[in-house]
Amino acid sequence: MSAVVVLVTCLAGSAGAVTRFVVDGEIRRRWAGSFPWATLVINVSGSLVLGLVTGAVLGHGAPSVWKTVLGTGFCGGYTTFSTATVETLRLAQARAGLAAVAYSVATFLGSAVAAAVGLVLGWQL
Repeated sequence: MSAVVVLVTCLAGSAGAVTRFVVDGEIRRRWAGSFPWATLVINVSGSLVLGLVTGAVLGHGAPSVWKTVLGTGFCGGYTTFSTATVETLRLAQARAGLAAVAYSVATFLGSAVAAAVGLVLGWQL
């Protein structure tokens, strides 16, 4: 891998992290409460983008560097599954067991379905 690809991937990761910060802030501002909607939306939408990129690379022969830059870089900086785990534990500690289970299931299934939809769309576009 060239130094340019590493640098561009780092920049894409930075852009993903900044995008996550902005999206998180906007969602929290609009939907106050203890349920972690922001992280759920971020992880599901990031999975969709990763699916789209992967589908475009696999289905249309787009350069695999796009998968590295956008998938590893941007989506890696944008999504935050470690935060989802911490938020699940916080819900459980707050004795919101049903919310913790719902959040975990929604994160897992939502992200998997979004990635699959993105893969199909990316393949077809």
